[in-house]
Amino acid sequence: MMRTVVTLLAAALALSAETRVFQGFTLFDGTGKPQVADAAMIVTDGRITWVGAKSALKKPANAEVADLTGKFVIPGIINLHCHLGNTKALAQDPKNFTRDNVNDQLKTYAKNGVTAVLSMGSDQPLVFDMRAEQRAGRPSLTRIYTAGRGFTGKAGYPTLAPGMKGVPYEVETEAQVAAAVKAEAAKKVDMLKVWVDDHLGRDVKIPTALTAAIIREGKRHGLRTSAHLFYLEDTKKLVAAGLYGVAHSVRDKPVDDELIALMKKHGAWMAATTLTREYSVFTYVKGAPFADDPWFVRSVDPADRATIKTKAFQDKAALDHTYPRYQNEFMDIAKRNIKKLADAGVKIGFGTDTGPPARFPGYFEHLEMEFLVDSGLTPVQILTAATKNSAEFLGESKNFGTIEKGKWADFVVLGKNPLTEIKNSRSVEQTWVAGNRAY
Repeated sequence: MMRTVVTLLAAALALSAETRVFQGFTLFDGTGKPQVADAAMIVTDGRITWVGAKSALKKPANAEVADLTGKFVIPGIINLHCHLGNTKALAQDPKNFTRDNVNDQLKTYAKNGVTAVLSMGSDQPLVFDMRAEQRAGRPSLTRIYTAGRGFTGKAGYPTLAPGMKGVPYEVETEAQVAAAVKAEAAKKVDMLKVWVDDHLGRDVKIPTALTAAIIREGKRHGLRTSAHLFYLEDTKKLVAAGLYGVAHSVRDKPVDDELIALMKKHGAWMAATTLTREYSVFTYVKGAPFADDPWFVRSVDPADRATIKTKAFQDKAALDHTYPRYQNEFMDIAKRNIKKLADAGVKIGFGTDTGPPARFPGYFEHLEMEFLVDSGLTPVQILTAATKNSAEFLGESKNFGTIEKGKWADFVVLGKNPLTEIKNSRSVEQTWVAGNRAY
C-alpha cells in the first residue's frame, strides 16, 4: 500500500513539474568540450535534467518544447565587477539606489545575456533584501552578488569621486578594520572589496598594512577579499598577503615572473579584466564612437545617449588629468598584462566595472570581449572566463557557469556563433535565469 502511495505521489509531482525542452541549437557548454551541433536540453523546475545530442533526446510527455534550430546556446555571462544602483541620468549618488533603479539595471544586464553580477563595494542595505528575495526561490532577473560596503583609508580613493563620500568605510586602524569586517560578515556579503589606488598621486591610498588586515580579518570570517589595484608593487604585496581577487589589470608596468609565481602559489585570480573601465577614461573626450551603434542604442536611456554626444560632456571628460596616459599607455599595458597572465596559467575571470556614470551596463560587457580579443585571447578563452571561470570565482560552480546536468538553467540564446567572431556575442535573442525567461 505504502509503495503505491509513493508511486502516485511521484507521478503527481512529475505532472506538476515545470518541464521545458530546448532543441536544435549548437551548444557551447563552457566545460572545455567542442561545440555540439543539433543539441537538446531538458529543464525541470529551473534545473538542467538532461543535455546532449538531439538524436538521443527522450522528450517528457508533459514538456513545453522550444525549437532553437539555427541558434547558438552559451552559459549565462557573469560580470565579476559592477556597481549596482547608484547611477541615474549619468550622476552617481547613493540616493539613486532604489528598487526600481536596481531592477532596471538588472533588466539591462539580462537583455545583454548577463545572468549574474558581483557588485563591488558601493551598495546600499536594500541590496541584501533583493538578494535574499532572489535566493528564496528562482530568480527571473540577473542574479545579485554583493561586496556590500567596501573599504578605503581615511579620505582615501575613491571618496573624492562624485557620489562616493561616505560610501566605503574609511579605516585608520586595525581595530576599525576588525569591526567593519565583522559588520559586513554579519550581512553575509559574498566578497570583501578594498580600493588600493591614489589616482596617479591625486588621492590618498590606503596603507598596505590596513589592506593586509582586511584580508586577514576576512579570512577569520570565511570571506575572501578582492582589491581595486593599479600598481604592480601593490599587487605583489597584497597577493603575498593572501588577496583572492585582483579586480583590475595591473596598469603601471608589465607584470613579471615574480607576480605570476605569487598568484599561482596563493591561488589569486585576475578576477576582472575591466578594459572598458580604462577605455571610459578617454573615449568621451572626442565623442564616444559607439554612440550611434544600434546595439548601444537598444540598451541606453535616450537622454543619456544625447548627453554623451554633447561638447559639454566631452569637455568635462577632458578635465580628468589621467586621460592621456590611459589612452596612450595604461590601456595597452593592461591588455598585455592580461594576455601574459592568461598564457602563464593564472586564473582569469571576467568583469567590466560597469555602473558608474558612462560605464554602460550591458553594452560594455560585449565591448569588453572585443578588447580581450585585441589583447590576444581567443573567443573560447573569453567565453570560458565569462562563464565557467567566473562561476568558480564566486564559489558557484555546482550551480551555474556551465551547461550540465544538475545545474541551474542560466543560459543565453544567440543568433550567431560567438566562436567564429566574438562580436556575435551581441546577437542575444533570449536570456534564461534558473529556467525563467529573463529576456
